[in-house]
Amino acid sequence: MIQPFLKKLLIAFSGLILLVYGTIYACADGDWGWTFDSNFTPETFVDKSYSPLFLSTDIFYGIGFDTEHITRFNTENIKDWSTYLEGKINEKDLTFFLTDSSSADVADLVLYYKNGKTNKFSEKWSKKIKLNDSQIKEFLLFLNDAQTVETYSTQQYDSWNYDETVQPQKLTNLNWIKSIEKKYNDSKDSFLKNRYWFLVIKASFYSDRQVNGVSFFYQTEKTMPKNTLYYRALAYVAGVEYKQKNYAKSNFIYSQVFDKCPTLRIVSAYCFHPQNQKDWKQSLDMAKNDDEKAALWAIQGYYNDEEKAIAEIYKIQAKNQHLDFLLTRLINNQENKIDQSFKDKTVLENKKRTKDSIHKSTIDLVSKIAQSDKTSKPYLWNVAAGYLETLNGNFKQADNHFDKAESKMTKTPLATNQVRLLRFVNNLSKIDLLNPENEKTILADLSWLYFELPKKPIDNFRYENASKWSKNYLAALYRSQKNTVMTEIFSHESSFYDNEKQLLDMKSFLAKGNKTEIEKIGATLYEIKLGDINYFQGVKATYENKIPEAIAFMKQAEGQENQNFYGNPFLGNIKDCHDCDHQAAQKKKYTMLDFLTIIKKMQDNVTKKVDVYNNSVLLGNAFYNITHFGNGRLFYEGNIAGEGSSPDYFRDPIRDMITNCSLAKAYYEKAFLATKNNEQKAKSQYMIAKCERNDYYNKKYYSLNLSVWDIQDDKTNFIAWQGFKNLKANYSKTKYYKEIINECGYFKTYVRK
Repeated sequence: MIQPFLKKLLIAFSGLILLVYGTIYACADGDWGWTFDSNFTPETFVDKSYSPLFLSTDIFYGIGFDTEHITRFNTENIKDWSTYLEGKINEKDLTFFLTDSSSADVADLVLYYKNGKTNKFSEKWSKKIKLNDSQIKEFLLFLNDAQTVETYSTQQYDSWNYDETVQPQKLTNLNWIKSIEKKYNDSKDSFLKNRYWFLVIKASFYSDRQVNGVSFFYQTEKTMPKNTLYYRALAYVAGVEYKQKNYAKSNFIYSQVFDKCPTLRIVSAYCFHPQNQKDWKQSLDMAKNDDEKAALWAIQGYYNDEEKAIAEIYKIQAKNQHLDFLLTRLINNQENKIDQSFKDKTVLENKKRTKDSIHKSTIDLVSKIAQSDKTSKPYLWNVAAGYLETLNGNFKQADNHFDKAESKMTKTPLATNQVRLLRFVNNLSKIDLLNPENEKTILADLSWLYFELPKKPIDNFRYENASKWSKNYLAALYRSQKNTVMTEIFSHESSFYDNEKQLLDMKSFLAKGNKTEIEKIGATLYEIKLGDINYFQGVKATYENKIPEAIAFMKQAEGQENQNFYGNPFLGNIKDCHDCDHQAAQKKKYTMLDFLTIIKKMQDNVTKKVDVYNNSVLLGNAFYNITHFGNGRLFYEGNIAGEGSSPDYFRDPIRDMITNCSLAKAYYEKAFLATKNNEQKAKSQYMIAKCERNDYYNKKYYSLNLSVWDIQDDKTNFIAWQGFKNLKANYSKTKYYKEIINECGYFKTYVRK
């Protein structure tokens, strides 16, 4: 897809990029790049200079944007100068001169050379280096000129500035550039001559007479070694040609930089941009040999059709290194065409869908090249061909390719694990019906994939997708064999535990000791443990007011029963504010088991007619606080019920359970019947009103499962619940009544009507 806005982002990069209004080819939708939906790791066999050009949803794979325009050649530059200076300047000081803010030092050292007068910088550096050494002097004189050009080449711009009138400052002193050219002509030292040559071209590029640099390049290029400086200069020439609208020539030159200078591969690929088919054909016609043709097809393949580019390059140069990089993009693109969702699909249906997604022409091309054994890395092509055959359903042929690859490839950790992963995908794909025999073919790899790799990941290795896919595949197999427990083990469904039979079946499975090997793997992998199920059962029993059962389940919750409530779950405040309750001073912290044990004791007291009012109010508070409206939401949250700040986060049965205040209301009503004074009656009526309020909102919003955007404002904030009416009619003289007015805006509004 073309992203025109990137045109202006180029301003933030080097002057070379400034001249090239390139387009970026993004190959897929998504936020996570290719690590998470691919089984084929391009880093396995391909040179790292290609890495940013691997298929990615980002601008460049692994790095996003190219940010090394100023620093790209620092290491090489330091190494080159260190060799030239024969260690006369130590690495730390050389790094300072070449990459740090050394311009003031250099300028005054050059002044020292010109007038012979000592200054503070000559005094400082004379203690570290021999300033009068001819090589050191030449280095500093050159560096002074280079830093002058850096003033223009490292200009920074606001990358979000869309104003086309913003232009970089140009180097206008053409006589100064002529002086650099003279130094090039006069220099007898090949190392210095090469660098002055490059400086002339670079300075011209940042001047208002760029064509002078191009002319100079063409006049002198044959005298220069084909080193990094040569290709850096060539890239500047390509940039000028592009600005002059010589698109075909510019793109041809960029392809040569791409081919011969790995360090500039990302830059040349980014800048390569034929305007139309005519430009592309003209560039291709400029190629004088197979190397140049292959380079053009390689960079064209990055933007367009990898398959065609591979076919064209293979015809003329079977061992061309660009083939390997294009192959990884081709395979990753094929992976991107696969819908890996197993939802409501059988294994056979998914296999057919996968097979139909893969281009037959791609399989034929890669297999043909793999079988030819003519490429520079035939093992890579056999790995790719084997993977494609797996996706195509030819599992035996895939094994043959993997065998051939393993017999010849370098046994790096990444390569070994890549082949193992693809063999596993092939072996699992062979299975249409699980049985004890074919289970043995995948057990070791399942343990490796699910447990070993996450603990000791291998750099760049893509195994996450295979892990997810294999779980879905196994779940689909078990689903077809009517094994609901193992289906759930490998593909968790949140609603699974809403079915009581399924819940009990899972408990039996997790508790049994004679599991098969694959069952052991599944049970270890499964995120929900036996303690989670017991806890969930304890919670459900609590909402059903089956407290003895709840206590029994909670005691088997494997530590979760000792989790503390954040606030006091027996509080009954006028205003619901769970955060306030959590922050309030607490003399005692209540665990989940404490909570249930105390409820049981209070219920026993009510049954025995002991302090019925207070016990009933506290029971009402307890059951109120474990609803969504209270301060004890932690009680119902867990691996099975889920968690969230709104009832909308929960599936229907759980939402209905946690928003239901009927049990709390029943205890408040029981308390009202046992009251001994109006203060107690007022409090009971208000608590009943809170339950009525919550029931109103449940029916108005939560039971309809509406999002906040779907809720229609009917201008009704509340209704006159019966509890409000009773309070106003009978208990307006109580102290508690006045406290309600001070704290409850609903009630205050109602009273004033």
